[in-house]
Amino acid sequence: MKYVCDAHGGKTWFRIETDAEAAAESAAMRHKVEKYFVKRRNERPDPFLPQSRILFEQEIGLAAHIQREMPLFLTLRDGEGGALVTAMLPPGGRERDGFSPIIVGVANSDPYLEHADAIRTLGDHFGIALDRARCYPYGASKIRI
Repeated sequence: MKYVCDAHGGKTWFRIETDAEAAAESAAMRHKVEKYFVKRRNERPDPFLPQSRILFEQEIGLAAHIQREMPLFLTLRDGEGGALVTAMLPPGGRERDGFSPIIVGVANSDPYLEHADAIRTLGDHFGIALDRARCYPYGASKIRI
């Protein structure tokens, strides 16, 4: 995991970067973030153009390209490393048309009741609004992670 920013109360936001980290988050939080992480990692909306014509060098830079183009998967941890909240933000943490951030607590519970300050801090860090009405997928028509 990669450090993103600190939040009030000794909490810290981290970026989930690997399948193993996503699997651990799913297990700790009792939801399906791993499924969405793997799905989004395997999608490639913008084509990757290799910098080399040499076959074995053509994947150099591919991992960095995927991380730039896929949504950010984040976890809020307490001071002991316990998972509290999972978030999926647009690629690069920048607003994108049609992309709805998703933020959930344990077993898809509402994280805003207990962690609104930490979620606000994450939104401030990226400069995007992460209000409950937009980000908490309570309705049946929205994806739940």
